[in-house]
Order: sequence, then structure tokens, then C-alpha cells
Amino acid sequence: MRYVEAFGRFWWDFIVGDDWTVAAGVALALGLVAILVDRGLNAWWLLPLAVVLLTGASVWRQASSSLDDDRAESR
Repeated sequence: MRYVEAFGRFWWDFIVGDDWTVAAGVALALGLVAILVDRGLNAWWLLPLAVVLLTGASVWRQASSSLDDDRAESR
């Protein structure tokens, strides 16, 4: 049972990582693309766009919080 738990924890850390919002956003984008493709629309471009935007937003949030931490320490 220990190996199953370790395997599950590995995949959770690998997929979710430090920012769960990126994983949730990609899951939502995958669902949206699947719905649009099922309805006959050519929506392949939506997933790479979502990944780029979500990654950019994650980096922006991390950089902003890092700057706030640096400002708080310098006071």
C-alpha cells in the first residue's frame, strides 16, 4: 500500500506542483476543447493558448509576491 500512496503522491506533485490554478485551468481548457471539437469546431489552438496564458499568470503572481516579500523585508 505504501508504494501505491507514493505513486499517487508523485503524480499529484508532478501534475499540480506548486500552483494548483494552472492544473485546474488546463483541465478546464481540455474540457472546453473537447466540447468544442465534439460540436465540430476546430479548437486545437485553444489549448496551447491557455497553457501560455496560465503559465504567464502563474509567473506573474509568483514574481509579484516575491517583490512584496522583498519590500516587506527592507522595512
